[in-house]
Amino acid sequence: MPTSGIELLFEGRNFSRLMLGLWVSVRIALLSMLFSIVLGTGLGLVMNGRSRVGRALSRVYLEFIRIMPPLVLLFLVYFDLTKVAGINLSGEVAAVVVFTLWGTAEMGDLVRGSISSIPAHQYDSARALGMTELELQRHVVLPQAVRRLVPLTVNLTTRMIKTTSLVALIGVVEILKVAQQIIDANRFEYPGAALWIYGAVFFIYFIVCFVISAFSRRLERKWALS
Repeated sequence: MPTSGIELLFEGRNFSRLMLGLWVSVRIALLSMLFSIVLGTGLGLVMNGRSRVGRALSRVYLEFIRIMPPLVLLFLVYFDLTKVAGINLSGEVAAVVVFTLWGTAEMGDLVRGSISSIPAHQYDSARALGMTELELQRHVVLPQAVRRLVPLTVNLTTRMIKTTSLVALIGVVEILKVAQQIIDANRFEYPGAALWIYGAVFFIYFIVCFVISAFSRRLERKWALS
């Protein structure tokens, strides 16, 4: 007798396998975000710098990454880099490289926008008080820029976590790939399982992203009171 498929979630190790797949997705996203924050901050400073060459090159990089679909970048790094440069990368490493390239571009633009949004009179006031450029950046620009960046960075993190589903196409066994494996292995015994398995994946993504967003809102409220 056909069953609904919801019980398949808790049959054997299926749910724990989904959790392991989730950890792969989150690990890729968090590693990529860590590198992206460091590199993107430097890129944002270059984009706001005085060097025309630096600003032009950073703009070219940003537009290239935005135009190029992440999936194409994944294929280029994972498949073509092996052929052209003879570099063998695992699927996870290739994913971290690609998402770091993407995250650095996006983070750089966020940093640029946050710094640019600080009113010019604050720079003038700081200089009038005798602050050096280093003190101005440390005590005036960076504290305000960081507060503006928190919700934007969280949004980028949640986007990156969701976009990691693309890595299944280069053989990385993340949560979506695990879900497909469970469905394919039980498609005759549980013909309606896809609805429940993909529904579970949806709620897992939602819970993870909701927790991250809630932490961001709490941090914003704490800073607002300080």
